[in-house]
Amino acid sequence: MPYDQRLQAAIKTTGLKDSTVCGTATIDGQMVAMAVMDFRFMGGSMGVVTGEKIALAMDIGFEKKIPVIVVSCSGGARMQEGILSLMQLAKTSASRARLKSHGIPYISLLTDPTTGGCAASFSMQGDINITEPKALIGFAGPRVIEQSIRQTLPEGFQRSEFLKEHGFIDRIIHRKELKKELSFFVKLFSPAV
Repeated sequence: MPYDQRLQAAIKTTGLKDSTVCGTATIDGQMVAMAVMDFRFMGGSMGVVTGEKIALAMDIGFEKKIPVIVVSCSGGARMQEGILSLMQLAKTSASRARLKSHGIPYISLLTDPTTGGCAASFSMQGDINITEPKALIGFAGPRVIEQSIRQTLPEGFQRSEFLKEHGFIDRIIHRKELKKELSFFVKLFSPAV
């Protein structure tokens, strides 16, 4: 199916205009800037619009001096947009670097799945990286990696638990506990801004 038809089908199915929604929110009275990816929209793929929205959420956090939370759920870069899609990795990473250089907290929540260019850029760059239990997180899928290195990978090596055990993830939190835990981290970081 041509790209424009796939976009229209995703818009019709989800009611969204792209895979990401951004803006501000409050968590227990504390204002935050947020971007939330929706896997139902073309696998949560990151194209130009998604990259712009994630950068915009970070810009809002920078301008208002409030913590930024990005909820990732993506199959990676939107390949139909070619190099412009891949440029979003650098764009979002640059926005993240600006937050870091000014001490603005960035909480990254990686849900199942968070893969491809998102995992290789902003999704793994949080001051704290949080995942849900058993979330698939990685750049390339296990089958692709095994075929390229011609080795069998450890069981569950791209799951939250393996990544936490190896220092890539800070916390694994069940979705039912997220509000409480996010509130804790937002309050913890708030004196910094």
